[in-house]
This record gives sequence, C-alpha cells and structure tokens, in this order.
Amino acid sequence: MSQTHIAAGATERTPEQQEALHAIERLVAFALQKQLIEEADWDYSRNLLLEQFGFSEPYAGELDTNVPDGPQAMLDTLIDYGFSIGLIPENSDTFRDLLDAKIMGHLMARPSEVVRAFRHTEQTEGIEAATSQFYDLSINSNYIRMDRISKNVYWTQDTAYGDMEITINLSKPEKSPKEIAMAKLLPPPVYPKCQLCRENVGYAGRVNHPARQNLRVIPLELNSEPWLFQYSPYVYYNEHCIIFHHDHVPMKLTKDTLRRLLAFVGEYPHYFIGSNADLPIVGGSILTHDHFQGGRHTFAIQNAQPEAVFRHADAPGLTLSLVKWPMSVMRLASHDPAELLEAGNAVYEAWKVYSDSTVDIEAFSEVDGEQVPHNTVTPIVRRSADGGYEMDLVLRNNRTNDVHPEGIFHPHREMHHLKKENIGLIEVMGLAILPGRLKEELDSIADILAGDAKLAEAAKASDHVLNKHLGWAEELIERFGPNLDKEQAVAIVQQEVGLKFAEILEHAGVYKYDEAGRQAFRRFVSSMGYTE
Repeated sequence: MSQTHIAAGATERTPEQQEALHAIERLVAFALQKQLIEEADWDYSRNLLLEQFGFSEPYAGELDTNVPDGPQAMLDTLIDYGFSIGLIPENSDTFRDLLDAKIMGHLMARPSEVVRAFRHTEQTEGIEAATSQFYDLSINSNYIRMDRISKNVYWTQDTAYGDMEITINLSKPEKSPKEIAMAKLLPPPVYPKCQLCRENVGYAGRVNHPARQNLRVIPLELNSEPWLFQYSPYVYYNEHCIIFHHDHVPMKLTKDTLRRLLAFVGEYPHYFIGSNADLPIVGGSILTHDHFQGGRHTFAIQNAQPEAVFRHADAPGLTLSLVKWPMSVMRLASHDPAELLEAGNAVYEAWKVYSDSTVDIEAFSEVDGEQVPHNTVTPIVRRSADGGYEMDLVLRNNRTNDVHPEGIFHPHREMHHLKKENIGLIEVMGLAILPGRLKEELDSIADILAGDAKLAEAAKASDHVLNKHLGWAEELIERFGPNLDKEQAVAIVQQEVGLKFAEILEHAGVYKYDEAGRQAFRRFVSSMGYTE
C-alpha cells in the first residue's frame, strides 16, 4: 500500500494540524480498504484532501495501521479542524454535513465508474450481489449515516394484526433556529428542483439543501422510460432504496405506475417496491417528483393472513384476498404479471369512483362546481416465495369533515401527541416512524409512572413539553399505577405506543375492522365480479 509514504522535512505542525494530517492518511486508507478508490487513486485522493485543508505536504509521523470499520472518527477530526480554519461558518450539524459530503466526494469513483462496476457485478454474480455491493458503497461513503441510524430507537409490538415495528427516528438532523432563519432568507430553489432530482449527484448543497458529493445512482428502465435507483440516506429498514424518475415530473398513479412496479420486481426479485398514494393527506411527503420506495425487508403487512379469498372468471390464475390488517388491503396474486397488472388496474379504476355512504366513503366532493376526487390506493408489489407476483392495494380516501379536519381516514386528534403526520407507504406496511422528540418525552412519561410526582404536576402547565401527553399519562397511571420501577415503566410505555400505532392505522383504514366494515368491504369486492 502507498500509505507508507512519509514526507521529508515536514514543517513544524500544531497538534491539531498533525491530527488532521493523520486523519487524512487514515481516511484514504479506509477508502482503499472499502474499495471506494483503487491503489492507483491513492496519491490523487490524498492530494485532493491536502488541498481542501490547506496543507502542502502529507503527514510525516508514525501511522496508525489499524483502519477502522467506519469513516466517522476521521471525518469528525477533519471537520473540527475545518471549522477552526474557517471552512464552515458554524459548527452545527447542517454545516458539518456539508463539509462531510465534500470530503467523502474526494474519495469516490466518478458516477460512470460506479455504474460500470454495478453492471459488471450484475452480469458476473447476479443482481443481489450488485445491489449488496452498491449498498456497501453508500454506507462506506457516509452517504448513509450509519452512526446516526444506529441511535434510532427500535422495538416490536405484538398486536391483533401481528408484530408491528416501532422506530423513533433520530437519524435526520434537526436544524438550529439560526439555520432556519438563514434558510428563510434564501430565494426559492431552482436547482436542483427537489431532493430527488438526478442533478443532486455531486451537488455541493446549501443551508436548506443537503450536500450530495457522495451520492451515486444507477440508471434503470421501467416501462421503456428512464428511471434511477439509489439508497435512502436514512434507511428506515434494510436496503431502503428509492427509485425515481429521470425527470422532475409529479407523482401520478395510473396503470403505468403498476406496470413499472411489476417491471422492477421482475429485474430486482429480492426487493419489494411500493408507491405512496398520489393525493394530499394520504400521500407521501414529496408529491412533486414521481418516485417509489423499495428494499429488502419483510414488513408485518406481508405476514398478514388472508381472511377471505376471491376469484374472477376473467382471471383464472389470480386470487384476490382480504387480509387481516388495520388498513383496508386487497392482495392480488398470480404467476402471470400481465394478468396481475390488468386485475390490479381494474381494482384501482373501480375504487376511484366507488362510494358507500353507509361507511362514510365518498369518491368525490363538489367544490366550486368541480368534482374533486378522494379515492386512491397505496400499491405494494413483491415476489412470492414460489416466484409468483403479489400486489397489495391499500385503499385510501382523503376526505375531511368538521370532526376530523385533518382527515377522516387519518390519525385522529387524540393520537396527535404521538403522530399527526401522513400515514405513508412505510407506515402502511407496519413500520412506525415516530418523531425524534418522543425519545425524551416517552422517557419522561416512564419517569412519571415510576413515581416522579413533581414531574407529573409540572406537566399540567399548558406550556410544558409533556402537556400534550397529559391525558394519556393519566390514563396510564390509572391502569398501571404511579409506582412502577423504571425498567417496567419504559416497557409499558413502549407497549402502549405500539398498540396506539395499530390504532392509528385503524383510523387510516377506510373499511373498519368491525362487522359493518367487513361486510362493506366484501360489497366492493363483489361489485367487481369477484366471488368467494
């Protein structure tokens, strides 16, 4: 390895400079070990970093030959030094992340080389090996911040519908008030148009847009259209990937959407893929750029058992099942993707115009003389164990009323102390992504259950951070008492959050899991010509 090079006659350095130079050597060694660069790139990569930090020659001392598994320790040393010499204006997560991505961008192959390596591995070892290699690249380049993701709180909760997964998301850094104020002063973004656009690859970022010098994407074709594949920087689950359109076009759910999902699992059979719904309230957070999410993870919805199985005379190789799930799920299965596409699209088209006032489902509202649609679906496609195709169509409706102004089929207000955001694709499948604020707040509620009477009294103040949880905390005290030991209290709080998540999904279900709801669900299935 070339890292044995030692500069002769090095200028006297401060301890901070020596540490930074040593970190550069170790970071280049890490990049070579993790195959971010090749042996021939050693001196080139080192020189880029020396220039970045204002050095004219490399480290001249004894090198630590133990290369760590992750780059974060070396990056932190370099970013601290970078702040001390004015490379970033503030030592905050936002500005540190901008410099972090720039450093790692010096230690990566060009996008074309990454694509070439992916294709070579795909051809010689198969698509699973290619995605595994690309996933490792995204982690080792620090695009996926595993150091932060490892801090997320995670547990599973047994419910009437199976084991739900609960996470408290701590991996997405929060901005400081100063950064928020700075971002407000910036003009509206014109480039890149959004965080999903392909132009993000190599982009330096700004205070209101993350740096992406260490982002790489893989081109793919769906439905004879150009799309791109990358991993999510926040990986809410294993190999969490994003498949996004080559162009900045809005999300629109059509038959072509279902065709693209089926095409993807044809090429990537080890991954599932799904789309958020395309209407406000029931949709995802980014409706301006057409995209899907996928990955290599078994969600609770996949394990949900069928409670009724239907068939259709026009599709002899296909089954339609209603599954035991808090949201309204129709599972279509066939070994023929063309048959599945036609059946899935027929369900979607039927649902878009279907109303049943007995269970509060209305497909349209009239606003200023125009018909506003309310019905859509959240589609999820995967391969079955026997090589067949499965499509889950989760029925959605985004109506509001005076009682539920945020959405009739949305987390109701009594749940907003835990979750008030849209229920998107990932949560539809049984993985709760709860806001980071809950880590401390839930721990404090456990303290109250463990006998902290002073905190319980303080929470009654309207401006107290726990006040929004007060009614729930009092209910827990009534049920479990105020004198639990702390470990027991934490377990109970987590259990109750998990059960509430299942209840939140029930709120989002258009057909409720009661006798009237199940009968109404069957009426819709029968209206399309399916028989049990």
